Amino acid sequence: MSTLKGIIQNGQVVLPQPTDLPDGTEVEIIPLGHPGPPDDGPVTPDEVARTLAAMERVQPFEMTDQERAMIVANRRARKEWEKARFNEHADRLGGMWD
Repeated sequence: MSTLKGIIQNGQVVLPQPTDLPDGTEVEIIPLGHPGPPDDGPVTPDEVARTLAAMERVQPFEMTDQERAMIVANRRARKEWEKARFNEHADRLGGMWD
């Protein structure tokens, strides 16, 4: 049996030309151009060592007290903004179904 190639349109496989396969024929679709991982085998000791070495080079993320306070203030301001506009937004959404 020959290989058929098509493209996905609106969630369905579309072939460039009709096929002589009878209706109801089961087919297997294997996407092209989206390869999986290069190797599904176990991680080698060398890969483990390289990964651990890379992790050791990552600088820790530290924030100052001022940066933390700014984040808290921004979250509070956003919360108040959302609360102040909730009813207006809910009415607008509700109007979509009227």
